Amino acid sequence: MGRLRKKYNWKGRQQSTSVQKAAGDRQTDVQVEIQDGAELKGVDECNVLVLPATRTKKQKVERPVPKKRALTKKQRKNLEKVLEQKEKKSHRAEILSKLAEVQLPESELKLLYTTSKLGTGDKLYQTKESVNEDQEGVSSTVRISSLSGANRKRRRAVDDEEEEEEKERSEEDDSEGSDSSEEDEEKAPEEEPTEEQQALTEEVKQKETEVKEEKKEDVKEETHKKEDCKPAVFIPVDRLPEIQEARLRLPILAEEQVIMEAVRENECVVLCGETGSGKTTQVPQFLYEAGYASSAGIIAVTEPRRVAAISMSQRVATEMNLPGRVVSYQIRYEGNVTEETKIKFMTDGVLLKEIQKDFLLQKYSVVIIDEAHERSVYTDILIGLLSRIVPLRNKKGLPMKLIIMSATLRVEDFTENKRLFRSPPPVIKVEARQFAVTVHFNKRTQMDNYTGEAFRKICKIHRMLPPGGILVFLTGQAEVHSVCRRLRKAFPYRPNREHTDSMETDDLKKSKRAKKKNVSLPRINLDSYSVLPVDEGDEDRQAGIDEDDDEGSDLELELGDHPESDQEEKADPSIPLYVLPLYSLLAPEQQAKVFRPPPAGARLCVVATNVAETSLTIPGVKYVVDCGRVKKRFYDRVTGVSAFKVTWISQASANQRAGRVGRTEPGHCYRLYSSAVFGDFGLFSEAEITRRPVDDLVLQMKDLNIEKVVNFPFPTPPSSEALIAAEQLLISLGALEEPPRRGRLGAIERARLSCPITPLGRAMAAFPVAPRYAKMLALGRQQGCMPYVITIVAAMTVREIFEDYDRPAGSEEESTKMAGKKARSVQMRRLWAGQGQALQLGDLMVLLGAVGACEFAGCTRQFCEENGLRFKAMLEIRRLRGQLTNAVNAVCSDAGVYMDNKMAPPTESQVTFLRQIVLAGLGDHIARRVQAEELLDPKWRNGYKTPLLDDPVFIHPSSALHKTLPEFVVYQEVMETTKMYMKGVCAVQVEWIPRLLPQYCHFSVPEESPAPWYCQLIGRVKCQQQSTFFRVSWKLPAVEMDYPEGLERYKLFAKFFLEGQVCPKIQQFSTCLLSAPSTMLKTWAKLQPRTEVLLSALASEKVDNRKALEAAWSKNKKYLMSAYCQWIPESLHGKVSKIWPPI
Repeated sequence: MGRLRKKYNWKGRQQSTSVQKAAGDRQTDVQVEIQDGAELKGVDECNVLVLPATRTKKQKVERPVPKKRALTKKQRKNLEKVLEQKEKKSHRAEILSKLAEVQLPESELKLLYTTSKLGTGDKLYQTKESVNEDQEGVSSTVRISSLSGANRKRRRAVDDEEEEEEKERSEEDDSEGSDSSEEDEEKAPEEEPTEEQQALTEEVKQKETEVKEEKKEDVKEETHKKEDCKPAVFIPVDRLPEIQEARLRLPILAEEQVIMEAVRENECVVLCGETGSGKTTQVPQFLYEAGYASSAGIIAVTEPRRVAAISMSQRVATEMNLPGRVVSYQIRYEGNVTEETKIKFMTDGVLLKEIQKDFLLQKYSVVIIDEAHERSVYTDILIGLLSRIVPLRNKKGLPMKLIIMSATLRVEDFTENKRLFRSPPPVIKVEARQFAVTVHFNKRTQMDNYTGEAFRKICKIHRMLPPGGILVFLTGQAEVHSVCRRLRKAFPYRPNREHTDSMETDDLKKSKRAKKKNVSLPRINLDSYSVLPVDEGDEDRQAGIDEDDDEGSDLELELGDHPESDQEEKADPSIPLYVLPLYSLLAPEQQAKVFRPPPAGARLCVVATNVAETSLTIPGVKYVVDCGRVKKRFYDRVTGVSAFKVTWISQASANQRAGRVGRTEPGHCYRLYSSAVFGDFGLFSEAEITRRPVDDLVLQMKDLNIEKVVNFPFPTPPSSEALIAAEQLLISLGALEEPPRRGRLGAIERARLSCPITPLGRAMAAFPVAPRYAKMLALGRQQGCMPYVITIVAAMTVREIFEDYDRPAGSEEESTKMAGKKARSVQMRRLWAGQGQALQLGDLMVLLGAVGACEFAGCTRQFCEENGLRFKAMLEIRRLRGQLTNAVNAVCSDAGVYMDNKMAPPTESQVTFLRQIVLAGLGDHIARRVQAEELLDPKWRNGYKTPLLDDPVFIHPSSALHKTLPEFVVYQEVMETTKMYMKGVCAVQVEWIPRLLPQYCHFSVPEESPAPWYCQLIGRVKCQQQSTFFRVSWKLPAVEMDYPEGLERYKLFAKFFLEGQVCPKIQQFSTCLLSAPSTMLKTWAKLQPRTEVLLSALASEKVDNRKALEAAWSKNKKYLMSAYCQWIPESLHGKVSKIWPPI
């Protein structure tokens, strides 16, 4: 049995004698009942019927239970170790769960980078991408590694277990192999492998070798791919040693490797670096050195302001020691871009225009959006468009990078906006400015006289603090000039005088020492102490402030002057102050002065608006005086009224202003408000797109075939009211198709915000002006008016072309000089306004005359100063005229428009056409003089009523139409100052309104007398209708209009057709008609079948005018012949068929 047991299935072949004996002893107690004693066939003693029977019970074998032995010492120790490990695991699980609660999510961990490998050449910026998570969208929890060495112990234990299992298997295999060998010896030696089996085994081996070779090839390919990385590109730049030394001190230089790795690995990167970090000047240089401009691509940098674009391009060119043709700039009217340009600074509007021509921006390899935190309208639109352009470029194999640079940490609008970026772009934080900036708050806030407070603060800084430039932030041009005048008077600077120490006499020095000695120290009361916060009280005390003083601003103890006395400072030429203004309307050569070093012996003081808040670095500035206010333009969404209001700035803007110092040495920022007021500021300023009309943006986006503007990925979307108002304006101007008025309500609502653009809208979008002015340009070809329309539109687009002589004068001499200039300016305006018909063009005629006279004189600075014109504005108008002239010639090639500097004044008929063109463009800006019955208040006299405003508006006293006061006028805009004044006023006639602005009028039912008639010139049915102007229901005179659409128009056209007015050839049959043509208009006309046949034939082809009838005959020459033959006798049918169609 020893050998038999080892054979296959030996238990199954073994005979069990016990079961057979049990079966023999068993008796079957089966009783079969058969009726009437019949016998069952085939049943006898040897063939018992198989019925349910009892199973054979297996005998249970009782095995002896082994007694439990006591554990040995070794076993007990092993058991204790196991229990300890279990306890540790349970504790470890608790610790890990608690750590997981406070750990950063993986989305934020991806944005972090390590500095441990700095300088080793390895990657600092590592993106942890998990393919499974991206595909499945399941965010797995991050596992935190446990105590050090635990993983190694686990691996060792697992390896030991595997080794033991392998040993046991090998021993079993050996025993089995010996047994099988003995069996094989007993077996016949015929069990040699056959040829088929050998062939099968060879095939299997070949397949295994092929699989192994494929795996090897895959591994080789993977390693080859890893090795096949592109070599690092470095473009050498020959910088000057002093510039290189200054660069190395910038904070952003330490992050160059991190930034460039992030740019290489991601399509879009958000770079957040505070002011002074050097991001605007250095990031383009990083990209240039990394080879992003070495091929055909250009590095584009967009700036929100023109001044920043020009100054930054010059600064980067100087740092890189490259000419202006390589590092160039492009703003609206000028630029120095050449074919060699590699880095291009531009305003964001310029790049938006380039997207209209080339949507993929194929000539750019990198686009940098600078100052994204300002949230200007064009910046928001650019970011939305580029978020779609960059993936498209990468799909087409033309890789492109997008870098969004912001000075504040408000990047949630970019990173958390799923509609903008599906996967959030990485955010790289660059450390702040190089040197510390100490911020000083006032104890109390001057609510009204903040300019006087700013003046006093500048005087104290100039007298008492060490050398260093002063930068002052105010709100507007008038305030800047006022403070500049006062400072120049207090600390006069004479260029010819040498300011040296030798000029100070001994007496002057002695008097100064005596003054210093006479300063009385404050009496300190130990029981009186301040509970002000640290940033407010302690710093002020360190600066030497007397706490008992009412104002509490610093440096008063040393100066000894009282803040309440707002008197003019006495002139002190011993400490000259070099005062310069800076605002957007200032001439470029005047703006450039602030970047030059001040004269020797004088301190620089720049008095600026918020233009100097971002992107501009004025060298040598050590002190900033911040008034905490800004002048912004606010629009009323409903009425469209705009007003400039002085409001508080945001905390981000305040920090931006403080960041203007601390570039080359530690600086100070003096805020003319308390820290409590600062705490009430908003964190960030709201995006510009939320507080201005968006009609021009909607038109540009429709021109880019973005029909559903609502779905556009705005970083901050405009309100739905603004979008609806913009689409309604564009529909009324004819730039968009009118939505259907019939159908389901949901379909109508959807169609309202997805109206396609019309051919007129395409032409309007080609002009870089507002849609209202673009409509005027589109209509300007009539009667040779295009040069005048271009000039008017250019002058209306450029703001403030006249000098402001209402600002306060510094002296009597200056006031008399300004009065003389003002009188000269008023006289010239009257002259340019003209007389008769020309005067009806109003302020637009003044603009046209001013531009024409300036161009005739050669557009010189002297002419502008003599006649009260701003030279910078006139140059801008000249450039815009050239740009618009080129755009008109591009849209309409046969226009043949050119710039004529000797342009003659328009004729009377041309003036009338110009007024009508202006009315067509500014139709929603119409106003009617207040009637006698509407005078609710005596102040309303000489006022005008507009459709959208409840309060009246007025013509400004400086307007050419101030004394004329026409009945109806159109205006450019309404500005709210002391009253609401209309700007850019032009008189219109009431008869033009229903004809030129039918979309704004409500028309009555056609009048019965005169009855509707057929116009032979245009081939249409005309009628006379009464009309009213929308919303306000101003009654307008009855006008001749096309008969309204409907069945009635088909009936009238059929009547005139039968009478022979439409086709004179069939007029000979009008006397032979079987029924009068007027039967078509009768109520019982259906009783005659011929009327229904003719009417249905006209309605089926929509023929209600002569042009449509001719088009139908061109398709079918027998059209209407059978219907007309029913109206004439049968004898005339032959004649009619010969002349048909009767064209």
